[in-house]
Amino acid sequence: MTVTPSPPTAARRTPYSSPLRWLLPIMLVLFFLAILIWLPWQARQMESNERQEQLIADTLWVEQTIRFQLGRDEESLRGLGADIAAGRLPPEQAHERLARLLKNGHELLRVIWLRPDGKLAASSDPQAAPVELSAASQATMELTRKTRHPMYTQPEAQTPNQSAAPAAVLMDYHVPLFRGDEYIGDLVATYQTSALLEEMVPWWFAQDNQVSLIDRDDKVLARRAAAGPGHGVYTHKRALDLPGASITLVTDSVKSEPQLLPNLLVGSVIVLSLGLLWSLLALWGHISRRLEAEGALRQQMSFRTAMENSLVTGLRARDLEGRVTYVNPAFCQIVGYPAEEIVGLLPPMPYWAPEEMAEYQTRFASVLAGKVTPQFETIFQRPDGERVPVLIFEAPLVDKDGKQTGWMGSILDISDRKRIEELNRQQHEKLQASARLATMGEIASMLAHELNQPLAAISSYTTGALNVLGRAESSGATIDCGILKPALEQASAQAQRAGQIIRSVHEFVKKSEPQRQEIAIASLLDGIRALIELQARQAYVSFNASIPADLPPVRADRVMIEQVLLNLTRNAIEAMAHIPPQRRMLNVVAAYDAASAQVSVAVIDQGHGIQEDVAQRLFSPFFSTKAEGMGMGLNICRTAIEFHGGSLTYSANPQGGTIFTFVLPAVLAVAEQET
Repeated sequence: MTVTPSPPTAARRTPYSSPLRWLLPIMLVLFFLAILIWLPWQARQMESNERQEQLIADTLWVEQTIRFQLGRDEESLRGLGADIAAGRLPPEQAHERLARLLKNGHELLRVIWLRPDGKLAASSDPQAAPVELSAASQATMELTRKTRHPMYTQPEAQTPNQSAAPAAVLMDYHVPLFRGDEYIGDLVATYQTSALLEEMVPWWFAQDNQVSLIDRDDKVLARRAAAGPGHGVYTHKRALDLPGASITLVTDSVKSEPQLLPNLLVGSVIVLSLGLLWSLLALWGHISRRLEAEGALRQQMSFRTAMENSLVTGLRARDLEGRVTYVNPAFCQIVGYPAEEIVGLLPPMPYWAPEEMAEYQTRFASVLAGKVTPQFETIFQRPDGERVPVLIFEAPLVDKDGKQTGWMGSILDISDRKRIEELNRQQHEKLQASARLATMGEIASMLAHELNQPLAAISSYTTGALNVLGRAESSGATIDCGILKPALEQASAQAQRAGQIIRSVHEFVKKSEPQRQEIAIASLLDGIRALIELQARQAYVSFNASIPADLPPVRADRVMIEQVLLNLTRNAIEAMAHIPPQRRMLNVVAAYDAASAQVSVAVIDQGHGIQEDVAQRLFSPFFSTKAEGMGMGLNICRTAIEFHGGSLTYSANPQGGTIFTFVLPAVLAVAEQET
């Protein structure tokens, strides 16, 4: 750090001994005059803009309210027209529906149903005289018949735009009725434009604004002015956007332009005077706080130094060229070198392990290129040759101006964690071996029964062969090989069957290190098929496997995946113990998902299913629904699948029971990622 020397005392000039001491008061006076001119105008302008924006927002709300109510009426009329067209509403029953529609919509004057010849078929007022449509309404009726689309009639104002609106301006809404291609009439709803404003404009809005409806020629169709005419200062127009009719909602506020307050200037003078006094006090306070801040900064620097020296996490700072600029004592303790031997060095560093030198060079090149790995593991070497596994976090080092000046790294000694991981791995392997032995203990009785059958058959066949030999020897007759051959062949087949069972058990229970290799699901299932079928026959369960011939292989440890399959199938068989034998079906279905490049294997049973309270703890260690169970089967299965980069899930079987599915990355996917 370079320190700029202070100038001599005699040459120092304070701001208060130069002509600049007058600059601040003059600027304050000019600022005061500008405020006196600008502040009243700005306050008036802001109030005027606020009133105009409020009027626009309220007008938009009123327009949406009117359009929403008209939309509800349109939907009701179209629904009524659909019932009439479908023949579900004869004319004698239409009066009640029309009257109910009129009662619900106070803005409606009447609703009628006209036949194609223009005669009245039904009306909201059965006692009313026949209605004579205006020429514009008849034209709209003809247009809707041709276009088959509902449409409004353009209301006709009888007077130009003036202070008073016409007494009554009507607007019809026509809904054409078709039964197939046959035109069967028109539904006509008549609105009184003044009723639209009376029913749909809130009273609070009418108290502050004159609300009008005008046509395309700016003629007034209806007007509501509860508080008198508007002043024309704040106005806004909004089109109602009605099909067939051009109507605009116009609001004119009764408020006039805001007036300047007489005491505004006096208030400004007082506020600015107080501001000057406050600025002087603030300046004195600022100087005091600055002195206090400098003292606090020295304390913080001392505290920061003590904190960094007491950290167990190593800290290392490097500039943009990779030169070490700072290390704390914890980092020196990790690498075994003092700070003076490390600070200022450029790579290669003395604590780099020789076997990791290529990785160090690659990472250093990335740092120089501005690309850094936020988190990674590597190995450091101490002067005595001891290797130390470390976890490094790298982040940009930014100065007070936001400019990057280098890289900051946090280094953790993870030797203990590595030892714990290795211990966990060994314990997991022992647990898997124990689980395999426990599995074989459960099927030991079935295995004895299964081996008893081929051994008994072998004994029968060999006894028969010996009897044949004895009779031939006693009688002196010649032995017919054709008689002995079938018996010996059957004995050999039964011996091979027993041997296959013994080999399957031996391969399953023998302990070995995890070895990932490319294996086919079909081959994997064939390796334990004898054990699965053994349990299935004992429980009277029908077993079926569906493995596509073109299913890609997976890279996995054969013994671990075999254990997963055997545990899942055994659970499925046990889940079907209390259902009728004809429904005891166990299916193993494999498939390939090209989108995710994964192979899935589903074990499907039709058992009792999984209850909700059990499902929440299904994969928890030491949880089991069986009295003699250890509660580790599904937990081991999920751990084994996740060890291979896959996942194990379950779902309910629509036919009853449960579907356990595990997915593993296909070998094709692994090859593509490596390339």
